[in-house]
Amino acid sequence: MFDIAEELKKLPDQPGVYIMHDSRDTIIYIGKAVSLRKRVHQYFQPSHNEGIKKEQMVKQIARFEYIITDSELEALVLECNLIKEHRPKYNTMLRDDKTYPYIRVTLGEDFPRVLFSRQQKKDKSRYFGPYTSAGAVKDTIELINKIYQLRTCSRNLPRDIGKERPCLNYHIHQCTGPCQGYISRENYRERVDAAVEFLNGNYGPVLKSLEAKMNEASENLEFERAIEYRELLNSVKQIAQKQKITHTDGEDKDIIALAADEQDAVVQVFFIRDGKLIGRDHFYVRIGTEDTKGQILGTFIKQFYSGTPFIPREIMLPGEIPEQEVLADWLAGRRGGKVYIRIPQKGMKEKLVELAQKNAELVLSQDREKIKREEGRTIGALKEIGKLLDMENLQRVEAFDISNINGFETVGSMIVYEKGKPKRSDYRKFKLKTITGPDDYASMHEVLTRRFTHGMQELAQMEEKELSGEYGSFTRFPDLIMMDGGRGQVNIALKVLEELHLNIPVCGMVKDDNHRTRGLYYNNVEIPIDRRSEGFKLITRIQDEAHRFAIEYHRSLRSKEQVHSVLDDIPGIGPARRKALMKKYQSLDAIKAATEEDLAATETMNEQAALSVYQFFHSNSH
Repeated sequence: MFDIAEELKKLPDQPGVYIMHDSRDTIIYIGKAVSLRKRVHQYFQPSHNEGIKKEQMVKQIARFEYIITDSELEALVLECNLIKEHRPKYNTMLRDDKTYPYIRVTLGEDFPRVLFSRQQKKDKSRYFGPYTSAGAVKDTIELINKIYQLRTCSRNLPRDIGKERPCLNYHIHQCTGPCQGYISRENYRERVDAAVEFLNGNYGPVLKSLEAKMNEASENLEFERAIEYRELLNSVKQIAQKQKITHTDGEDKDIIALAADEQDAVVQVFFIRDGKLIGRDHFYVRIGTEDTKGQILGTFIKQFYSGTPFIPREIMLPGEIPEQEVLADWLAGRRGGKVYIRIPQKGMKEKLVELAQKNAELVLSQDREKIKREEGRTIGALKEIGKLLDMENLQRVEAFDISNINGFETVGSMIVYEKGKPKRSDYRKFKLKTITGPDDYASMHEVLTRRFTHGMQELAQMEEKELSGEYGSFTRFPDLIMMDGGRGQVNIALKVLEELHLNIPVCGMVKDDNHRTRGLYYNNVEIPIDRRSEGFKLITRIQDEAHRFAIEYHRSLRSKEQVHSVLDDIPGIGPARRKALMKKYQSLDAIKAATEEDLAATETMNEQAALSVYQFFHSNSH
């Protein structure tokens, strides 16, 4: 048994990381400390206030463990790694796990290539980026290879020169053919150097060259070639226009700002590379404690830069953050050079931080409005229905429908909506066992009886064995049953519930003569609903979904029955071959249309079986 009071006495007065576990031994919080003794003690002192969420966490702590480090910096690194691995419930967490693309020029090769990369390794390659758009990176690489005709293959050159034929790119004039020795290493390297200049933002030479080639081709009446040069020219101009100059110092910077409410936060990052704003991105942060904005930004910096290979020389923030010097030292260690964390007070830098701040606030407000609209469609709509039926705390709704065509394969469907949203994992299908004709009332009686009997049996077994845990779709009973129809369907449901001694409210979704929903039938009264309300729209969605699910199940059974019954009549076709044919061809028409050769090529089939199937369909009117 873990005695917290006794274990607190054993804590060392040294830097390190502490790990909190709950009663199920799940890690719920990870933190670092300059002094483990002082920091961990604070959690269990009644006078110490860390906020409501921290109080809730402390109540769940069953035990803690700790790891001693030599310095606060080592503790920070270890804390980052452990949080990323375990993602504890009460830690402030970066929700997004994004990796940014780079353009890699393999300068360590004799005949370098320009490649797409998600990592920046310590090799002889030259990396450009990171960029925020993978699509833009791929487009840029494609453009560079077209302009400079660089190789894209993975052949080992010069070792493999002349061993294989040149690829298609050589024949369509998009590669100079170094694999055949058609270009010297020196001339090829000149093209690579020009590509590197292009990636550095020096577009002048290539623009001039492409324009000259376009004009020359046009004068020679080579109009198709002129169009190719014109398209390349336009592509280069588009890339050049996207590179907006923001600074003249040509350095790499990240500008970071934050917008937060009581539950969520959005961090906006502007990426400046070689003095150019190459992109921006935003990140959602789950706030795990009553952290200040500075603490949230500090946590973001630790988690974000522990997962990205590129560390800029300068990070600009709207305000001071805790452990700023320790973070700067940690970043410098990862970068292999000095990193400055700065809070600009005036000029262009301050305006850029303000711009990032406004962007973060905009994203947060837009998402908040989006969430409100979604809640109106779901939880709000359910509350409207609950108000109409005089029901409080309406959460789970189950709807049932019956589908058959002339009594063929009658089926039932059960769909579930929780908090106004479909819970598809709880949907269930019923193939009728006792009803043979088109009797919807009797069919519904069977479906409802099976559904609730099964649920009661499972609950009884759980109680008998004293099992606990999450309830399944049958053991969880609804707050409301919605029947597709009026008085008749409602009465069938009430009869089943009475037989099983269950008390669950039931209402019918009544349709008009045009088969459109017009209201709810509840307690022997039809209740009209405003067609413009969210509650009415939710009822319509539930009704349509129940019908769709039943029809979809019925259609799949009809298709299988048709194929099964016909294939079973063919000599030499047993269960294995029937299954293989169904898997390959999906439908009876596709099997009919297949040739003998195609049929024979099917798994488990041979020529004799293929001939048998082919003759069956082409010598009879099936």
